[in-house]
Amino acid sequence: MRNRVQKHVPNAITCANLFSGCVGIVFVAFQDNLVFAAYCIFLAAIFDFFDGLASRVLKAFSLIGKDLDSLADVVSFGVLPSFIMYRLFLQAPQIEGVSTYLNYIAFLIPVFSALRLAKFNNDERQTDSFIGLPTPANAILIGSFPLILKDQYTFFTQFILNPFFLAFFVLIMCTMLVIELPLMSLKFKNRDVQRNIYRYLLLLFSAILILFFKFAAIPAIIVMYIALSIIQIRFAKQYEIPGRN
Repeated sequence: MRNRVQKHVPNAITCANLFSGCVGIVFVAFQDNLVFAAYCIFLAAIFDFFDGLASRVLKAFSLIGKDLDSLADVVSFGVLPSFIMYRLFLQAPQIEGVSTYLNYIAFLIPVFSALRLAKFNNDERQTDSFIGLPTPANAILIGSFPLILKDQYTFFTQFILNPFFLAFFVLIMCTMLVIELPLMSLKFKNRDVQRNIYRYLLLLFSAILILFFKFAAIPAIIVMYIALSIIQIRFAKQYEIPGRN
């Protein structure tokens, strides 16, 4: 009986992720509340982290759980951020004859998120690292925009409410989701400082940036995550011993 309950714990947490995404969509679509929708992305990301942790701790792995996780992520980290992005397009100055069509570019986000998740589920290279930007990272970045606007950071506002910047941003981030770029996982398999130095650096600098800049730090953290991943991979290749797997 206990084993049966343990088996379903990760899936229950995954369902909470999906539920958070659905609630976030309601906040955007029916209440025009982008701030609470952004909070739903963060909440979904927490559930997404803990469902993986629970499955490892309880050893409750299943194909159903893997597929359910991807389906939940498509909604919470694909559809929900695309609704937020579409609303940001509507808040930006409208360009006559262009915005009517340009605004819908926001919905490329769930399309490429679904492609990213499908690749992840069938790519054996992504057991210890990622190939392309993880969907939660992309969603959290988009979710930070309404919160940055709420805190009235003038420097960022001029970009976030610029339709051309938003369109360019969507295209770049969609590319990052599916590009063949190895990025480090944040899973710590041990406490060895040397093996996890880039993860520790990311966590340290992220904490400092969030302390001083709050949600405005998130874009810098995502860029830093990508940069540290590239540096880690370059150093790993540089010191790789020929002939050793």
